[in-house]
Amino acid sequence: MTVRQAESAAPATAAVRRRITVRGVVQGVGFRPFVHTLATELGLTGQVTNTADGVVAEVEGPPAAVARFGVRIGGDAPPLAVVEAVHGEDIAATGGTGFAVLPSRADGPTRTLVSPDTATCAACLAELRDPADRRYRHPFLTCTHCGPRFTIVTALPYDRAKTTMARFPMCPRCAREYADPTDRRFHAQPIACHDCGPRLRLTGAQPVNPGADPLAGARRLLADGAIVAVKGLGGYHLVCDAADDDAVTLLRRRKNRGDKPFALMARQLSDIAGLVDISAEERAVLTGPVRPIVLLRRRTPDPVPGLSPAVAPGSPDLGVMLPYTPLHHLLLGLPGDPPGPRLLVMTSGNVAGEPIVTDDDEALRRLAHLADAWLAHDRPIQVPCDDSVVRICDGEPLFVRRSRGYAPLPVTLPVPVRPALAAGGDLKNVLCLGEGRRAWLSAHIGDMDDLATQQAFQRAGEHLETVTGVRPRLLAADRHPGYRSTRWAQRHAGERELVHVQHHHAHIAAAMAEHGLDGARPVIGVAFDGTGYGDDGAVWGGEILLADYAGYRRFAQLSYVPLPGGDATVRRPYRMALAHLRAAGLDRSPDLPPVAACPPDERRLLERQLQRGLHCVPTSSMGRLFDAVSSLAGVCHHAGYEAQAAVELEAAALTAEDDHGPGYAFALDAADPAAPATADPAPVLAAIVEDLRADTAPALIAARFHTAVAGLVRRCCALARARTGLETVALTGGVFANTLLAGTTARLLRQEGLTVLRHRRVPPNDGGLALGQLVVAARVADGPR
Repeated sequence: MTVRQAESAAPATAAVRRRITVRGVVQGVGFRPFVHTLATELGLTGQVTNTADGVVAEVEGPPAAVARFGVRIGGDAPPLAVVEAVHGEDIAATGGTGFAVLPSRADGPTRTLVSPDTATCAACLAELRDPADRRYRHPFLTCTHCGPRFTIVTALPYDRAKTTMARFPMCPRCAREYADPTDRRFHAQPIACHDCGPRLRLTGAQPVNPGADPLAGARRLLADGAIVAVKGLGGYHLVCDAADDDAVTLLRRRKNRGDKPFALMARQLSDIAGLVDISAEERAVLTGPVRPIVLLRRRTPDPVPGLSPAVAPGSPDLGVMLPYTPLHHLLLGLPGDPPGPRLLVMTSGNVAGEPIVTDDDEALRRLAHLADAWLAHDRPIQVPCDDSVVRICDGEPLFVRRSRGYAPLPVTLPVPVRPALAAGGDLKNVLCLGEGRRAWLSAHIGDMDDLATQQAFQRAGEHLETVTGVRPRLLAADRHPGYRSTRWAQRHAGERELVHVQHHHAHIAAAMAEHGLDGARPVIGVAFDGTGYGDDGAVWGGEILLADYAGYRRFAQLSYVPLPGGDATVRRPYRMALAHLRAAGLDRSPDLPPVAACPPDERRLLERQLQRGLHCVPTSSMGRLFDAVSSLAGVCHHAGYEAQAAVELEAAALTAEDDHGPGYAFALDAADPAAPATADPAPVLAAIVEDLRADTAPALIAARFHTAVAGLVRRCCALARARTGLETVALTGGVFANTLLAGTTARLLRQEGLTVLRHRRVPPNDGGLALGQLVVAARVADGPR
C-alpha cells in the first residue's frame, strides 16, 4: 500500500486538539459561557479559562468541527465582546469527555481588556417588571450582557473575587445560576438578587422609617420638591424634579452652577418628544447599550410646560439620557407605580469644579449642603465615572466627554508606542496610558485646580495601570509650566523620561491617531480653542499647524491681541470685546453692548491696563474671539461656566434666517511664505459694529460670524495646499465642539476637494489631549524625535 493510499484509508474524523487565545474585551461579557455553548453545539470536548492574556480555550474533536469553532469564536461573539485578535495553535490530542470551564489564572502579563459599564439589557428589564420573577424590582439586577464592569473591578482576571461584589456571598439560587453554562448569568460576576445582593438605604435630614421602601421614599421626596443624592454606577448624582422650578433653581444655587445646563433623564423617548428634535442617529445612541447624555437641539428656547426654564438657560441643546440601571428605572417608576416626576435633573454629585463623589461617608459630608436626602447602597464604587456626553454632528458622534460606557476601551494606535503615561491638560482632564498599539484613556477626571481632583487623578492612573498591566517608563505632559498636570508629571518622573508636548500639536496628533494616520505625511491641523501655551510664551488658540507626530510648523494664526487679566477676562467676555475693539482701532462708544456692560470704573482701569500692557499676555485664541463677539453682539457678557459665551453665540446663530445676507471676512496677511500667515479680525469687528448701528439682529450677527470663521479656515487651508501639496485637514480643539461651526467648516473644505478629519473617538477639547501627547512623546521610531 502506498503512502497516499494509507492516508486515504485513515479515519476522516480522527480527533485533533487546538488551543485558541482570544484577546480584547472578552471578560465579564459572557464569553466563557458562549465558548461552552459553542463547543457543546459542535460536539467538541475541552476547556476554557480566563487568563491575564485573554480567554484561552482548548477544543478537541473532528477537524471540520474544530475549524468551524475557530471561525465562529470570533465571528459569533457575545454582544458586549470586542474581539481584537484570535490566535490558534495545534496541540496534542488528550482525549476526555465533556467541556469544562476552569477557574481563572492570573499568571503572565495582563493583555486582556476590561469591559465598560453597560446599560440594563432587555432581558433583565423584562425581569425587573415581572411580578412573577424572583428579581422583580431588584435594584441591582444584571447578567453577562449588562451592568457594572469597569467601576467595580479591582484587578484582573475579571472574577467576582476581584470586584467590589466580593463582599456579597451568593445565595444558593444565584450560585446555581452562576455555575450553569446554559444560564444567562453563568459567571456574571455582579450576579445578585434580593436575598444576597447589595441593599438600598434612604437617609435624610428628616427621620426615615427604617422599614419603608427606600425607592418609594425617594420618589415621594422628589415629587415634593426635594433634592436627593442618588448613588449610581460611577458616583453620586444630585437629582430633582425637572418640572419643579423651585427645586431646579435651588439645586443650581446650592451647587454654584451658574447658568451651566443640567442633564435630564427621561423614562422613555416619548417623554421628551415635544422638547427636542431627535434624528435616527441620536435615537440609536440614546437607546443603545451605553446610554450617554446626548445633546439634542431644542425645538424652542422658550419655556415649555413640564420643564423648568432653569434646566438649561441660554443653551441651544438639552442634554438627555435614558435610564441605564435598574435603580434609575425604579426611581422613574414602573407601570402601575404612583405618579412621580416625568423628567429628572441628573447632575454629577459634586460641588462645581470638584470630582464626582463615590464614597458613602464622603457623600454625607461633601454633599450635606447640596442634598436633602441620600439614596445609597452598600456596593463600593472602585472607579469614579461621570456620564459620557455625546452630540451628533453630520450624522456622526462627537464626544464632549468620554467616560461611562466607553472608558476604558482602548484606542488602537497607527504606530507603536513605548510604555508611557500622558498627563493630559488642566481642564477636562483625562490621562492616557499606552503600550504597543493600544492607548487606554481614563474616565473623565475634571479640572485640576482642586486638590480632590488631583487626588482622583492619582488614583485613576494607578487603577489604569492595574487593569492594563502597563508600567510606564516615560511620562508626557503639556508645555505649560503652570499646569498642575505638568507639575504632577515633573514630581513623579523620577528616573523616567519626561517629554513636554505643545498643546495644539497634541490636539492635532490626537485627531491623526484616532483616524489611523501613521505620520508619514503631515496634515494641515486647525487647532482652535481657548488657551494653549505657545512656543513664544503667548496664549495660543487660533492656530493652523503643518504637523506630523515628529513636529510641526506654525502656518497661520489669529493675530495677537492683549488678554487683560487672564481668568477675569474669561469670566467677563465684555473685557475681551473691549480689548479686541481697541486692537482693531475701533471706538468703544457707550452705545456698544460690551461698553455698556462694563462698569465705568472697571472700564477706566481696563483702558489704562491695555495702554500700559500691565498683566496683558498676548493671545491668538479663537475661543476668546468667540467670547468677544458674543459680548459685542449683546448675547453674553458674563460667563458662569467655561465657553458659555460661545455656546450662547451658537444658540443665537441657530435661530437666524437661512439667508444671512452680506458676510464678514477676516483680513489675511500671507505675503511672506517664510512667516506664519496672520488673520486679522478687525474687518469682522468693524462690520459687526456697523450691523449693530443698523439694528441688525444679534442672531444674524452670530450667524455671519460663524460663516466668517469657516471661510477663514477654507482660505488658509487652500493656501496651505497650494504651498505644500498637503490635502488632509484635521479640525480639533474645543471650539470645534460647536457643531454649527464644525459642520459649516467641513462642508467648505470638502468643496475645495480637501479631506477632512474630525474627532469621533475622543473629544476635540482637552479631554482628548492626552492621546496626542502619548503618540507624540512615546511613539517608537527610528532616529531622534
